[in-house]
Amino acid sequence: MALGLASGPPAVSGPSDAGHPANVVTWSETIAPIVQQHCQGCHHPGDIAPFPLVTYDDAYRQRQKIVRAVDRRKMPPWKPVAGFGEFLDARGLSDSEIASIRDWVAAGAPEGTQQKAAPAPSWPQTWTLGTPDVVLAPDAYEVPSSDRDIYRCFVIPTDFPEDRYLSAVEFVPGNRAIVHHVLTYLDTTGASAALDAAEPGLGYTCFGGPGFLPTGGLGGWAPGARPIVDPDGVGVLLPAGARVVMQVHYHNRRPGSESDRTQIGLHFAKGPVDKRVRWLQLMNRTFLIPAGAPHYEVRASYTIPPGRNLHAVGISPHMHLLGRSMKVTATYPDGSRQPLIYIDDWDFHWQGIYTFAKPVPLPGGTRIDLEAVYDNSAANRRNPTAPPREVRWGEETTDEMCIAFVRVTVDAEKLGFRP
Repeated sequence: MALGLASGPPAVSGPSDAGHPANVVTWSETIAPIVQQHCQGCHHPGDIAPFPLVTYDDAYRQRQKIVRAVDRRKMPPWKPVAGFGEFLDARGLSDSEIASIRDWVAAGAPEGTQQKAAPAPSWPQTWTLGTPDVVLAPDAYEVPSSDRDIYRCFVIPTDFPEDRYLSAVEFVPGNRAIVHHVLTYLDTTGASAALDAAEPGLGYTCFGGPGFLPTGGLGGWAPGARPIVDPDGVGVLLPAGARVVMQVHYHNRRPGSESDRTQIGLHFAKGPVDKRVRWLQLMNRTFLIPAGAPHYEVRASYTIPPGRNLHAVGISPHMHLLGRSMKVTATYPDGSRQPLIYIDDWDFHWQGIYTFAKPVPLPGGTRIDLEAVYDNSAANRRNPTAPPREVRWGEETTDEMCIAFVRVTVDAEKLGFRP
């Protein structure tokens, strides 16, 4: 749970060690297990959160911010509205867990008996899914200080003599302070190598796209995203001999250059694969958000061709700083509607790739509708320009986007792939 900064720990732990009544909630017996389950996945050294919540002292320092964040249900971060789509690994605290945290802080945040505390889990230093089968990464790149966004493509060759299918792909930004997001493209023609050779230095400039027609991709990363593990029988294709082109969007406003070496961890499918994961992009690139508009709607639709039956296995909305909400709904040929996702409090810093609890059928003729709302008023504290200006689609952080990436499989596909 990302909660902000607080003052350091007290010189003594106050009521944490002795003399508290038996019914007082303590860290060791009650709070530590809650924090381990719901918070430490981000709040351990080296991960996305700005500070750890691994020890009692860590939590004591942040106790007031913790209780405010959980009371407002801002933490742990989970943006989809309940009941509008069902997802795996939904994060959230129960009412009783929130009450326990509230009672703990009210009692002075006692530590309790250390011997009763569950051992802290061992968090990986790099890979949350364990050691990958293969790690792809360019050399370190020096990102210059700039008041403009920088898009750099790095061409990473692979030498697999046959097609491979991946059960998971994990991205580890090398420098989270300046990496805005990461996208990947697959090149089977060699075009990316020519682009790389034509420009001095590591990689090449690729503002707006990779500069060639890709044959697929391995997904991407944005702040808050966690790696996805596909179910048995489903995989992401990495064609034989393909080059992986990693496009990194940098945003370095710091006074000097910053080094980055973002890595991609590949986990190969260990069993048979019958269906390949594909990405359906639902987007609108033609909007113009007027300066000062507090509630500007942008829509997009896509209809699946008749006879092409799909299943949606996941979804990932994407907007920038002016985004306030996004709703995606499927309307079936018989007129019935299937909610896919609704985020009513968009936060650019918490973007996820959400996996459906059960694959959602999308038969041919289904129309998928996207409704997005933007706030381009001066009252929007996230508005990057003052006074507000007109905003269109664009690659800069100060521009906007309107996309929903839908991960799908094709019902009729029977690959018969065996590793």
